[in-house]
Amino acid sequence: MRRRAFQGLRKYQSAERSTPPSAAPVVAASGNARLLHYGTASGRPPVVFVPSLINPPTVLDLSESRSMLRHMAAQGHDAYLVDWGTPAAGDSMLGLDSHVAERLVPMLASLPLPPILVGYCLGGSLVLGAAMLHPVRAVATIAAPWHFDGFPAADLDLIIGLWNGAKTTCERLGYVPMEVLQSGFWALDPARTIRKFAAFADITAGTDDERAFLSVEDWANGGAPLTFAAGRDLFETFYEGNMSGLGNWMIRDRAVKLESLTCPNLSICSATDRIVPAAASPRLAQSEMLQMGHVGMIVGRQAPELLWNPLSQWLSGHGG
Repeated sequence: MRRRAFQGLRKYQSAERSTPPSAAPVVAASGNARLLHYGTASGRPPVVFVPSLINPPTVLDLSESRSMLRHMAAQGHDAYLVDWGTPAAGDSMLGLDSHVAERLVPMLASLPLPPILVGYCLGGSLVLGAAMLHPVRAVATIAAPWHFDGFPAADLDLIIGLWNGAKTTCERLGYVPMEVLQSGFWALDPARTIRKFAAFADITAGTDDERAFLSVEDWANGGAPLTFAAGRDLFETFYEGNMSGLGNWMIRDRAVKLESLTCPNLSICSATDRIVPAAASPRLAQSEMLQMGHVGMIVGRQAPELLWNPLSQWLSGHGG
């Protein structure tokens, strides 16, 4: 297995990459964050997809054939994607609350109608905060962490220990390098990394499966660092303190409480998600349980059937 994994790793490193999909136009910006437009002005409420701060937003627009954003636009939704960008030198104290209040909300305010928000992973946590500050038509979260006491205790100990070891260096740098975050994800399930590269060694070159693997791995290994304050909030306020799950996460002196949501809301989670367990997801008015991996639910072969199309129908049911 390990030999095949090393062969797969060498194959990954030397494989030829496909041309990425064409970039969508930028229609708004706040700080280094940008709002990209995939749909067309149709009179329907905008649907804004918000990715995690961890890794690039391209997981939602991975390729021409595996793009949730392009699928949603093709279904007639006026779709937008948030690109958080790269933190500037003076952004070290921009916490998760400020990413919502000073980056996301100003871009939402530029839209002609109150939007529907769809947040993936940590982006789902952030859209729940945004819904407390800005009028929205509906909110959906996908694999979003909220009740951090729903994570296995061993995982929490590992993640918090990782942060305690890295915090001093990150504070000195003013940011949290992506390598710190990646090492945490790898440590949660190191055997999975070996298995996936061993399996990749047997994938035929030039196939759609090979292109998909390369795109996902390049995405997972890339991305801008987190600001120091955002990393501190993630590890201390969320993972260690469970402030979101307790209803004590504050944005601009306002507690983010799920029971305060007055718009339609939906939580999508997966019973087989290793990164965000179903027990950690927000408990919203509607919920859907999948049997897919954290990334596979977004870009896997079954993603259109099991996630994209049902979500599109839900969005249409609420005017989006």
